[in-house]
Amino acid sequence: MLEDWFGFGIAIAIGVGGALLFALAVEVIMRLVARRYPWARDLQTKARNPFWALVIVLGLWVGVHAALRGTDWLPLVGRVFTVTSIAMLAWLLIALVRFVADLALAYNNIDMPDNRLARRLRTQTLIVKRLAIALIVVIAVGAELFSFDSVRAVGASVLASAGIASIVAGLAAQSVLGNMFAGIQLVFSDALRVDDVIVAQGEWGRVGEITLSYVVLDLWDDRRLVLPCTYFTTTPYENWTRQGSELLGSVEFDLDWRVSPQRMREHLEQVLTETPLYDGRANVLQVTEATAGYVRVRILVTAKDAPTLYDLRCFVREAMVLWIQSVMPDAAPAQRVLISEQAAPAPRKRGGVTTRAEQAGDSGFFTGSAEAEERASHFTHAIPRVSGEAQGDDAAVEEPEDAPVRS
Repeated sequence: MLEDWFGFGIAIAIGVGGALLFALAVEVIMRLVARRYPWARDLQTKARNPFWALVIVLGLWVGVHAALRGTDWLPLVGRVFTVTSIAMLAWLLIALVRFVADLALAYNNIDMPDNRLARRLRTQTLIVKRLAIALIVVIAVGAELFSFDSVRAVGASVLASAGIASIVAGLAAQSVLGNMFAGIQLVFSDALRVDDVIVAQGEWGRVGEITLSYVVLDLWDDRRLVLPCTYFTTTPYENWTRQGSELLGSVEFDLDWRVSPQRMREHLEQVLTETPLYDGRANVLQVTEATAGYVRVRILVTAKDAPTLYDLRCFVREAMVLWIQSVMPDAAPAQRVLISEQAAPAPRKRGGVTTRAEQAGDSGFFTGSAEAEERASHFTHAIPRVSGEAQGDDAAVEEPEDAPVRS
């Protein structure tokens, strides 16, 4: 019994020792290469742990297999080492994929003025990285499951009914697959890239992340807007950096007619020379409208990107407002009210005396002339006079003949 354990230990020691020697040799070689190439240092950092784990498991498997040859424990132990080795190999492959992706991202820096190609490659690299990792995990899990005989038998029956299973899976995962294919379409059609400035759902922001199912927008006020990938393949949206980041913006003023566009144009030139926000491509001042009591002045300026353009528009607007207030206050918008004085018409007289209505020419169907008054009498009744006898001791009040008819 002691000899069996002694032989078991020697076999494991030989297997693990050989694996460690191999790992140490690879480690020394990588250290030598890393002295000249920085990428080798990154590879060593990312792949060291999974590489050592895989080598030790393989060495241990070799030793255990040699020690347990011909025993009943060998199939069970062999299956355990198979599953473990597949997991360690998947870990190492994922580390290599991440290393290659980080290396590609390092060579495509987006912190530069003309970064359209770099942003495209960065977006595609991130998507390919996620696809590769997902594929490695799926293949590793499938390989581990198919290492069992019972699962292999079930797999044969599943493959026999693959047509029905694919239809059911497609119907159940229609939205998921739609988003996945939409994400792949966005990336490889170059329709959307990481760090693109877009306007979607009425929100302005930058594309911070593109996955296989959704896109994350970093909005200007530090909010995050998450949209499914199918949104960008079915709904129109604005991409302000599709071909380049340079933009043209406008600043508009509604001013008084006494404004001098030429003096404003001269001051605009001076304002733009005082700010680094202006990229020098174009600046225009035009009078676009002159209606409704105002003169509309529009200023067009250019900047290198959207955030800079917004700050430049605010700067130009403030500078021109201050200049108008201090130098040309008459150009400030104002509302005019025209007040005219008219003499009050004299009251109308009866019996040959001009009435107020006739003086103003205010004749109507029932007023303003003798015919109109007669016409009105058919619809009204004069109030009868009250005699003095009906009022008792009071004196009779006699109404003049030319008194107006009361109704």
